[in-house]
Amino acid sequence: MQVATLSRRAVPLVVVASSLLVPSIAAASEADLHIPAELSDANAVDFFGLSGHTLLLAGMFIPLLGLLFGLMICAQLKRMPAHRTMLEVSELIYETCKTYLFTQGRFLMGLWALMTIAVVAYFGFLAEYPTGVILDGVAQMTAGYPMGSVAMIVAFSLIGMAGSTAVAWFGIRVNTFANSRTAHASLRGYGYPCYAIPLKAGMSIGMVLISVELFLMLCILLFVPPNLAGACFIGFAIGESLGAAALRVAGGIFTKIADIGADLMKIVFKIKEDDARNPGVIADCVGDNAGDSVGPSADGFETYGVTGVALIAFILLAIASPVVQVQLLVWIFAMRLLMVITSGLAYFVNEAIAKSRFANVRSFNYEVPLTTLVWIASILSIAATYIASYFLIHEITMRDGTVNTDLWWLLATIITCGTLAGAIIPEVTKVFTSVHSRHVREVVTASREGGASLNILSGLSSGNFSAFWVGGITIGGLMAIAYGISQIGGRDTGLASIMPAEAIFAFGLVAFGFLGMGPVTIAVDSYGPVTDNAQSVYELSLIEEQPNIRTDLQQNFGIADADFVAAKTLLEENDGAGNTFKATAKPVLIGTAVVGATTMIFSLIMILTDGLTVTENIAKLSILHAPFLLGIIMGAAVVMWFSGASCQAVITGAYRAVEYIKRTMKLDGETKASTEDSKKVVEICTIYAQKGMINIFVTIFFMTLATAFIEEYFFIGFLIGLAIVGLFQAIFMANAGGAWDNAKKIVETELRAKGTPLHDASIVGDTVGDPFKDTSSVALNPIIKFSTLFGLLAVELALQLSKDGHADLRHILAVAFFAVALIFVYRSFYGMRIQSVADEVG
Repeated sequence: MQVATLSRRAVPLVVVASSLLVPSIAAASEADLHIPAELSDANAVDFFGLSGHTLLLAGMFIPLLGLLFGLMICAQLKRMPAHRTMLEVSELIYETCKTYLFTQGRFLMGLWALMTIAVVAYFGFLAEYPTGVILDGVAQMTAGYPMGSVAMIVAFSLIGMAGSTAVAWFGIRVNTFANSRTAHASLRGYGYPCYAIPLKAGMSIGMVLISVELFLMLCILLFVPPNLAGACFIGFAIGESLGAAALRVAGGIFTKIADIGADLMKIVFKIKEDDARNPGVIADCVGDNAGDSVGPSADGFETYGVTGVALIAFILLAIASPVVQVQLLVWIFAMRLLMVITSGLAYFVNEAIAKSRFANVRSFNYEVPLTTLVWIASILSIAATYIASYFLIHEITMRDGTVNTDLWWLLATIITCGTLAGAIIPEVTKVFTSVHSRHVREVVTASREGGASLNILSGLSSGNFSAFWVGGITIGGLMAIAYGISQIGGRDTGLASIMPAEAIFAFGLVAFGFLGMGPVTIAVDSYGPVTDNAQSVYELSLIEEQPNIRTDLQQNFGIADADFVAAKTLLEENDGAGNTFKATAKPVLIGTAVVGATTMIFSLIMILTDGLTVTENIAKLSILHAPFLLGIIMGAAVVMWFSGASCQAVITGAYRAVEYIKRTMKLDGETKASTEDSKKVVEICTIYAQKGMINIFVTIFFMTLATAFIEEYFFIGFLIGLAIVGLFQAIFMANAGGAWDNAKKIVETELRAKGTPLHDASIVGDTVGDPFKDTSSVALNPIIKFSTLFGLLAVELALQLSKDGHADLRHILAVAFFAVALIFVYRSFYGMRIQSVADEVG
């Protein structure tokens, strides 16, 4: 049987002719990204006797099954037992999180309206749309899409943003089911339930997130008119990035204001972790979800979408043959469908192994089964990649009409580089962030005599080393291997036989491969918020102080001899594993953003150089072209500003939170902080999260417009500087923060040194690392992607203005946009300063 190649019947002459062309851009802009008609024609391209459209239509049942899988696990978590006192705490956390998310959702609608103005201006009034009339062999165009088409593009941008928000809500709902159940399960004194419940929650989130994103993208590919699908993909991706960027930034600021406010009270008042009398603890628990669940869920959702859109754009722009376009589009979506299957299978295999090893063990290293899960998922994904690639793209027609039977394994091997990265990056990251790593133990050792000063310096050192090994050696090395593979066969039988700039496509496939076990990557990231919250829920429930609690637990839950001491130890140790695996997922998402952005940037280059055919424009992609070099410098500068602005919002908010908590903390005669005081701390966190988000997002929005309007090649340099410097800054900050976090965990769990000067020093280091790892670093990921995606649209707006004879207006707008951006850059510090008495006096 002939699989995924030209039908045995005659191929239409137009297809043959196009396959003989030298690969070049077939579209003038992303507005012209048309899905080839051959997708629905089994006579042109057949897959097991089916058209690509029919095959993918059948494949839509897989994300539906993945969604059902995730929802069933959620239902299982809800049915699990938990003591009343713990349920009350988890529901309070959920209701507060829900209120926070709805507040952010309303604010997001304002940002979406701002973005929609640009979308409507371009597609509704400037973009060229074919009239259907041909004069002298030239298709006639008109300015602006029909309003119905514009409405569809806008609708998909709203769907993308709503998708990011919806999966964020689902994440907090699942996590707040799981946190109380994990805390309750710890009372039996065995470690396995403390591991199994958070992972179950993570798999639920991962499966739902990936399945929803995949289902929506398939809907665009299969049901949107082919001439609008490309524009709808762009709109969808921009909406996703908008939602993720705003929720990541705001959530990161919120969670670290609360975390620092709660942590510093341990030094000031010498109280225990998550002391119920501390009004900052509830805000901290809400922040664990707002920052470590809402943010990553939204971020993960848009990461998988944007990476796919980048590859789709490349395929449609860089490959001339519609037949090859269809083959690669179907292949990419098939890989994503298999991701759902292999991740689910890996989870069940790993759980069987973990249960047999650890079910009857009092305690164990929680990192072991989590690491095993990642590697099982990676191996299964790699095997599935090769098998599916063989059957789907075993034969690819090159531009000279001959059939190539080698490209399938080249493409599969390139994706494998990315899939391996999804497993290797966590291993390298653990070297700098795990409680068992020498770097983290060095932070503790340095703190013994050097206090907070050497604690901080040691953490900075660890972060710098990690940026070299994770960013430079691991990610850079795997990209280099992918590049080498892309050169095999040259223009005769290699990737160059079907496309130009094959190395860029290879880099895009590496980013795609990073996500080759998507649900598992999200699951181990989501593990952390549950373990962190579980420890807090246990303390806030005051379960040990409940009257007749042992009798209650025995009669109602069958817990014959509740072990409170062991429960607290298990939860603390599990939190350390959660910290580690939160840290391991961050470089994967960050690396995906940067490598994926490379592919999207190249799509822009294809537009500007007319498919790499305009030599004088290609020459401008060099440091010899001053605007290009200046753009790189500006992109790097924005990364540094963003790091400072996001930290400044945390600093000011934390100052106000600490000020309020210290004033209202009641230790004598109180067992629990008042609800009013806790709500006030949440209010402080929300206020400063929104203030910081406004300054940051408006700056990014107008800076992207300004750089795109200044000059196209200046903007490309801007994106490159933003991506490369952002990669290393993000990894450095994320892993330095992870080292400080787990250094504190070693002091608390292994050394049992709470309340000592060593503990105080580790707390100070952790509070420095909090905005590093959970605010600035992680938010750089969606910021990079939003700038790249929205920038595609911004450049088109600028180019169209120049084409219509409004170059002067374009440059006036560039200056105006840049001025607005600088105003909010100024506000991001001077509008967020801590007003001291001296400032108020003058």
